[in-house]
Amino acid sequence: MSDTFLSAEEVAELSGVRTGRRGKSREELQAIWLRSAGIPFWTNARGRPIVARAAIEGRQAVAAAETPRKKWHPPTLSLAV
Repeated sequence: MSDTFLSAEEVAELSGVRTGRRGKSREELQAIWLRSAGIPFWTNARGRPIVARAAIEGRQAVAAAETPRKKWHPPTLSLAV
């Protein structure tokens, strides 16, 4: 499927929630579990939690990893003699 996001089956495996219960849908229970585990996710228009694979594997975003940060240099003083 996608290398960027976990599939619905992978989210179910990760959360351990495969069916709804107690008046809540499977997606609602998965979102509750993801929040309690501190895993960042988005909810799509259908209410399904979308988890970035990088959040689970511990990878940084590609753009942030490739762009080196500029080092700070103090302004130089020019001394007139």
